[in-house]
Amino acid sequence: MSVILRAENISKQYRLGLVGTGTITHDLNRFWHRVRGKEDPYMKLGDVNDRSVYATQDYVWALRNINFEIKRGEVLGIIGKNGAGKSTLLKILSRVTSPTTGVIKTKGRIASLLEVGTGFHPELTGRENIYLNGAILGMSKAEIASKEEEIVEFSGCQMYIDTPVKRYSSGMRVRLAFAVAAHLEPDILVIDEVLAVGDAEFQKKAIGKMQDISKGEGRTVLFVSHNMAAVKSLCTRGIVLENGFPVFEGTSSAAVNYYFSNNLNIQDVAIEERTDRTGSGKLKVSDVKLYNSEMRPISEVISGETLFLKVNVKSFDDVNYSKLTIAINFRDNFENNIVSFITDEMGIDCSPLENTKSFTLKIPSLNLRGEAYNLRIMLFEGGAADENLLDKIDNIMTIHILPGDFWNVGNVNRKMHTSILPGNIEF
Repeated sequence: MSVILRAENISKQYRLGLVGTGTITHDLNRFWHRVRGKEDPYMKLGDVNDRSVYATQDYVWALRNINFEIKRGEVLGIIGKNGAGKSTLLKILSRVTSPTTGVIKTKGRIASLLEVGTGFHPELTGRENIYLNGAILGMSKAEIASKEEEIVEFSGCQMYIDTPVKRYSSGMRVRLAFAVAAHLEPDILVIDEVLAVGDAEFQKKAIGKMQDISKGEGRTVLFVSHNMAAVKSLCTRGIVLENGFPVFEGTSSAAVNYYFSNNLNIQDVAIEERTDRTGSGKLKVSDVKLYNSEMRPISEVISGETLFLKVNVKSFDDVNYSKLTIAINFRDNFENNIVSFITDEMGIDCSPLENTKSFTLKIPSLNLRGEAYNLRIMLFEGGAADENLLDKIDNIMTIHILPGDFWNVGNVNRKMHTSILPGNIEF
């Protein structure tokens, strides 16, 4: 496949504060250095793009040294935390703004959907905005007319198509804007996190259309989203941005796994040192880690994927391990047990824990819906009763489960609880 877009050493610098682009003094200084063939003096300045710290300079690098290329028909996912520079990169690729350094080389027409209703005139009707957007993309009136009814039908806004866009809801504007961008045959389609505004039915339709565009029609898609399930299923490659820098590039699955493993929850107090626990204390939980199917540490997992939960324990007195019972509870924010794994119910002998001092719970297919769950672990010497309690610790960590297409039918599951999970504990 031929390369359709290449980004070479892309960087973007902004000036902080009320003045966005600098002062006349700065502009004159830049001009004076440029006519003498010298480097821009302000290129040496600028903080790293970390939104969580106070600025120490007047300039910040929103992006720094971005290099990649995309082949025709690829779907590239760009992921990262809020403020990492994803939207800025897409604006540069769409030529909404220019880079401070570097160059973008493209072949063909680019259509972008960066914000709700981007490029729409609020006083014009939906139908008139179809023609306006098409003209901006370089389409002839005849080309737009040939796609008009298909666009209107896909958007689902037939009733309001001759009504001014200013009366549309945000979801209706997204529907129409995506329909225009997807049907006017761009060579490269650039999409920011706008599909989140649409309802579930439209998101499914939009993702299906993007798959058709890339696989069936051989066109290229750049996709920014915090929906990691969509990134993994839709994209062929992924780039992870952090504080404006590219920190990982690889397959979409590897990029999502990297993102999860580098955004771990850091506990203020080590589990071993926590005092908000009950039990005799003869045996205590000392550490808990989460891993994905590649055994990379994570704090988030997509519904339907494999999860490994490794627990280390520390003994402080003699324990009869042949009578040991382990209980692991996934709990919601109201402290309801959503699912529990209890070794005596599972028929598991915990005697090997005497030597290993650790065990791993493997959940081959995590059928929990997207939500934040709190983890509780209890150790008993005997049956699961209060008088046998060795250690009980609540809220060990928060496990973020992201909505996913558990049944592989194109539907992302809703936020509701389920309670049956297969699992196995290994020592």
